[in-house]
This record gives sequence, C-alpha cells and structure tokens, in this order.
Amino acid sequence: MARDEYRPEDLYTGPIDLPLLHELDNDTSEPDTPEISYDEQRYPARPRRLRPRDNLRSGRVRRIATDPRTANGSNPSYVEWLVRQSMLKDADVLARQLSGQPSMWRNPYARPDARRAIATSDVWFTAYPISLITRPGQSFLAALGDDALWSAFERVGITAIHTGPVKRAGGIAGWLETPSVDGHFDRISTAIDSAFGTEEEFRALCDTADSHGGSIIDDIVPGHTGKGADFRLAEMGFKDYPGIYHMVEILEEDWALLPDVPDDVDSVNLDPATEHELAERGYIIGALQRVIFYTPGVKETNWSATAPVLGPDGVTRRWVYLHYFKQGQPSINWLDPTFAGMRLVIGDALHSLGDLGTSALRLDANGFLGVEKSAEGLPAWSEGHPLSHAANHIIAGMVRKVGGFTFQELNLTIEDIRDTGAVGADLSYDFIGRPGYHHALATGRTDFLRLALTSSLELGVQPVQLVHGLQNHDELTYELIHWATRHAEEEYRFRGREITGSDLAELVRAELTESLTGTADFNRVFTQNGIACTTTSLIAAARGAARLDDVTEADIPAIRDAHLLLCAYNAWQPGVFALSGWDLVGMLTVPAAQVADLIASGDTRWIERGAHDLLDVDPKATRSAAGMPRGRSLYGSLPAQLGNPGSFASRLSDIIELRRRHGIATATQVDVPQVAHAGMLVLVHRLDDGVPNADAPLQVTVLNFADEPVEGTVRSKQLARRSEVRDAATDEVIGHVDDLQSFTVSLPAYGGVFLLLEPGEPDEDEDPIG
Repeated sequence: MARDEYRPEDLYTGPIDLPLLHELDNDTSEPDTPEISYDEQRYPARPRRLRPRDNLRSGRVRRIATDPRTANGSNPSYVEWLVRQSMLKDADVLARQLSGQPSMWRNPYARPDARRAIATSDVWFTAYPISLITRPGQSFLAALGDDALWSAFERVGITAIHTGPVKRAGGIAGWLETPSVDGHFDRISTAIDSAFGTEEEFRALCDTADSHGGSIIDDIVPGHTGKGADFRLAEMGFKDYPGIYHMVEILEEDWALLPDVPDDVDSVNLDPATEHELAERGYIIGALQRVIFYTPGVKETNWSATAPVLGPDGVTRRWVYLHYFKQGQPSINWLDPTFAGMRLVIGDALHSLGDLGTSALRLDANGFLGVEKSAEGLPAWSEGHPLSHAANHIIAGMVRKVGGFTFQELNLTIEDIRDTGAVGADLSYDFIGRPGYHHALATGRTDFLRLALTSSLELGVQPVQLVHGLQNHDELTYELIHWATRHAEEEYRFRGREITGSDLAELVRAELTESLTGTADFNRVFTQNGIACTTTSLIAAARGAARLDDVTEADIPAIRDAHLLLCAYNAWQPGVFALSGWDLVGMLTVPAAQVADLIASGDTRWIERGAHDLLDVDPKATRSAAGMPRGRSLYGSLPAQLGNPGSFASRLSDIIELRRRHGIATATQVDVPQVAHAGMLVLVHRLDDGVPNADAPLQVTVLNFADEPVEGTVRSKQLARRSEVRDAATDEVIGHVDDLQSFTVSLPAYGGVFLLLEPGEPDEDEDPIG
C-alpha cells in the first residue's frame, strides 16, 4: 500500500489494528448530464498511433528469468501467488460451479420487488464491527452469532443483521498486505478478514439467524476494489486483469508526461494540467463532473499514474487509472470487452449468497458504474450514466435469480432513487425522510418532513421501497440533494411563503446545525455532509443540554419517549425499519478528547461510534477489542431492558408487534395530509399488501414531534365518513370520522398512536354523492 493512500491519523490503532469504516455511503450529488454527448462530436484529429483501432491489439511477449524471492512479474511464483488469491480467479471458479444448475432458474429476477424483500426480513439491526464489545477473546462474527443475542433480537422483533463489510480489504505491496483505506470497502478478496472472524463463524451466524427466523445481509462493492492481487496483476498486464479497471497503458515515449512516483509509494495523483494533456492526446476521458474528497496537492483529479511495473512478458508498463474516491480504490470498468470487472463483482456477490449463506446484499457506491467522454470542453459524464442503471440491473437481477435481494444507499434526488429502483436494487436507503424527521424533532415542526414525504409520493417513490433507518455509523446527512441541485430554482410553499429549493435546503441545514450544535458541545458538524451525533445526543441537544454531563437520570424518560417516537415514525409506515446497537442501548456521543487522534483529520463521526455492550458480556470493558472507547449508555443492556416493561427495548417491541400484526410494512401510503398543529404528523395507509383494493382497511399513524401535549384534528379525503377510529394498541374506540372526513386526537409530548379505521353504517339521509 502506498503511503499517500492513507495517513496514520486516519487509522485507529488499538489492541487490534482495525481501520476506519466507510466514509462515502452518502457522498453523492445530482449529476449534470452533458448537453451533447461525445458521439455527437467529430472525432478530434490525433496521431495515428493513438487512434482506437491501432491500439486494440498488442503482440509484445518476452520472458525473462528472475530470483524466486522477487515480488514482480518476472517471478512466476509471485504471479501464481497473486492469481491464487485474486477475486477474479475465485469468481471464475464459482461461476463454473453454478452455471447450468437448475437452481439458477427457480426465482423471478427481472424486476425489483420491495415487498418480497420485506417479507424476508422487515426489521434490521445494522452492525458496526469495531464498536461492538464482545466476550474476551470472542470475534465480532461469533458475537453476532451468539444464540443469546438472537433470542433478545427475537423478543424485540429484529429479523435481520446487516454485518457491514467483513471480507479482506486494503492492498498488497510485494508479498505483504496493507491496511484498508476505507473501512473495508476497498475489498481485495472473497475471504473473511481474520480481524472479524472466520468463514465458519460467518456460516454459523447465518445458521443461528435462520433458527430464529432471521437472515444476514452482506455488502458488495460494484464500483471499485482495493489494490490487492487483482490490481497488481492488472498493472502487470496479465491476462484479463487490466480489463477489470478503468486503466490505460501510457506509451513509453509519453512517460515524460506523467509525474514521478517516489520509491515509497506506488502511484501519484495527476494534477489538472496533466489530466488535460492526457485527455488531449486521447489517452483518458479527462476531468469528471466532480472530484470527491478534493484536497489540494493530494487529490486534485480522479486519475493517478502508477510507477513502472514489470509484467510476466518482460514488458515494463505505466498506467493511468480512474478512482472516484481514494487512490487505493481503483474504479471497476463495467464495459470492457473481457467483462472482467463484471465477472469479479458478480462472483463476489454469488460467494456471499451461495457459499456463505446470506440472504441479501447492500450495494455500495453503485451510482458510479458508468463513465463516458462528453462533448469538447465539458467534463466527462460520470454520474447518472445509463450504464450505472444497466449494471445495477444486472447485479440485482443476478442476486434475485439466486433467491436474494439487494438494497442501495443512493443519496441523490427523488427522481434518481425512483429511476434506479425501477430496474436495480429492490430497496433504497431512505435519504428522503431521514433528514426530515431529524429536523422535525430538532425544531418541533413537521413542515419540512411533510414536504419531503409528499414530494416523494408525487414523484413516484412509495415508502415501501425504502429502508427507514435510525442511527448508523454515518453522520446525520443533511445534504438535501433533491432540493439543492435539480430543484434548486423550483419554488415551494413553505411556512406561508414561496421559497426556492436551494434556499429551503440552506434554511433546513441552518436550523439543524443551530439546534444540534449551536449550544451542545457533544455533537459536531461533519464536513458539508451533515452532523455527527447519536440519536440520543440529537434528542438531548434539541432539549437544551449543553454538555454530556448535563444529561442526568431525570432526563432519560423524556429522551426515551422522543427516541420511541422516532422508532414509531420509521416503523409505522411501509418499508424496512432499521436501527443500530447505539439505538438499542441509548448511546450518547463519546467525548471528543477520547477520540482526538481519530477526529484530528476532520472526521468528526468518530464521536458517534462509541463501543457498546448489547448483552452485558464484559461490564468492566472500557474499550472494544478494536480499541474504540466505551460510550455512555442511557438504557442499559438488552437483557436488563427486556426484564422491564417500561424500558426502551420493551416498548420498542410493542411498536414492532403492532407493525407486524397489521402488515403495515407492505402497505401503500395514500396520503400525508395537512395538520392542525405544527408538531403533528399524519400518515394514511391502505393495508393492501400492494394489491390495489379500495376495500382494504385504512391505517392512520399520528405522531407528535413537539415536547408538549397536543390536541388536533386529523383530516384526509381518504377517510370514509362514519368510520370507527380504533387505537390498535388498546383496542379502544377513540372516535368516528365526521362529515368533513376528520376526527380529533389527543397526544402527549412525543406521543404517537397507531389507528385502525373500520367502516361504520351510513346514515339513511346521507347524500350518496357526498
């Protein structure tokens, strides 16, 4: 691994040296589609040697002898060693095992099916390996496979665990492996990383989950790999391996154009001038629409040049390769004639599903799978490209073909989520309502949340297609891509006045920042993406706490009630409900001083990733096995909570039980009406399991995001007059729908009710037209 691909301060070094986890899940923005594509321009004049047809073939083959200890292409033993651990080799072997088998034709696969995915598992636990406190000597995977944990999950109502990436990641330098530069999302192998456990423990985890009626969700990374065996073989020009990546061989007479690569690194990022010159000479497609993680002098473009690399044919080559993210994450080429990149990714997916036993896969960075030269003077088309849609369709179709499903974290506009979801992943992470409900809790007003939800319905994204999550390892994202980009100039009616999308996004971000970090010193802004906080620290800040010590035992009941309100919001609507260990035990953020070395580079999210002990297996532990400091838990372990009917976990199980009993996870949302009080939110659903049926019963979720009791009227054109309104939790009739298609409801601070409407007898004098 080259030193310039990671910095020591980016890594936490504890008893076990584990790297940062994923930083890039939500770092996407609305692409600007080029006005005119490259094929609409005349092919620019250039030297004949650089024209495509003159470079489709290369017949250079030369063999040389070498020292058997040498770590380069001249050593057949080294090349063979790399091939044995390459992902492409594993993919080819696995493909031959599955090809022609009847199991490949038993499942529908052409179209996404959110409800089928939800039927597999509708309440997920999102794990974070380095923050879980385990029994002394116990691995992360063994801890997740603990029968006692699954028994507790079963009582709460959790039916799936999303493990996060646990396969080997990072790179290879010579004969040695180097650390991950991106939290194990720079995968280099299909093998499980020993830092997390073994393949046997992973399979045992899947078996334990199955015995409790649950399932396991893994990750694949279709956009890039790490610099492992596959990339090292690609640099050597070995067989199909260069076809895995967006990499171009630079002719030796043009090496002078490339930057020198110091001995202690293996590549150097191109500056914009070099990027432009190489594009002008026809080597690369040039600048992309944006440079993610732009840092002057470090990453100024999305292209890097390799050092000279000797291949098995005796030829020394230099390459320029694309990486959307870090230098250690070379981008996969989905449209190379060898289709090697596609084979690698599909093989990795099939390994997780067919060999390890998972039921589903999260697609990481799946919006960056197509790239194409644009018209002269315009940046290359790299976001919103049709090839991304096609590649996602292939990945998701293959997963469905073997009986699994996929979900994506695509933080783009509602239209992009809709269009990608129409052909690709079965489910999408909810970047629509998530910042909205945080804003509602922080301000006590649901106006922006209601706007987000109604916009989603109007643009064709039903909540059943989404994974509605509480805290995960990432920040509270408030980029608000939908309003800040494509709809920046569109005007919306908000708080009694017209406001543009860009101004709306700025206003919401400002209100969130002020409420959550203006006074509270325990939450932090994270770059331009959002705010680093836990769910309980968000609530504490919204309630006026300035320091962690200000949160006392007397504050816990109100924090717990607000936390349960957010659970009800996410659980009492169609779609998947997801939560983390930090939610289950009520973790506050870790004092910044305890993770000072981790946040020194600006990644403030480490304050929200405190170590936690779900089962109280090591009460004296002050850190996780990976070295993360233990945070403060407001609710206690799951066993202790489940023994107390008034605890967070016990009341959460009641929320989930109502969700399951009435099948709201697969229902259809039909209205998000206006409300009588600024803190109220009303969601109207038809319990039809996705089958249009006007006679299906209606369900109404009514929530109060204010910290004071409210009484208000619920009014919706979907409500049938004379219907009986029943509280599903108590079976008590609380009223009837009147002639104005409304009824009254009273809620305590942070309260919520799950209501069922049962048609009543119509009055004999009622006007049939209404």
